[in-house]
Amino acid sequence: MTAEPSEQNAKLRRLKRRSQFLRAARGNRAGRSAFGLQVIDAPNALAGVGFTVTKKVGNSPERSRIKRRLRAAAAACAGDFRPGHDYVLLARRDALSQPFAKLVADLGGLIIRVHDENAGQNRTHTGRGQRNIRP
Repeated sequence: MTAEPSEQNAKLRRLKRRSQFLRAARGNRAGRSAFGLQVIDAPNALAGVGFTVTKKVGNSPERSRIKRRLRAAAAACAGDFRPGHDYVLLARRDALSQPFAKLVADLGGLIIRVHDENAGQNRTHTGRGQRNIRP
């Protein structure tokens, strides 16, 4: 969380169209327990941010609360978003119970991670998870 005074005033553009969200889904992605982050280059000069909270996450008041928390976390990390990119935060249920400071720290870390050129090379395994291997 880099909350310097000059970075607090960073402008973010909101993603509103479905096509913007679908385009971001084709880009880099990374995740934490509370949310996932997708990013792709954008033709606009400002950084664009969108939020997705599905009905699987919870009922309407819970979804609204998660959206408010993620919007506040994005505003706190506004200086970390790179201009010329679109970001989509995919909410998970853990976003309700995590401390706000952890949400902000996780978002700042994910922004760095999705822009890291060597992120794919740092993986220790190549599979998608544990396989059931029978002896």
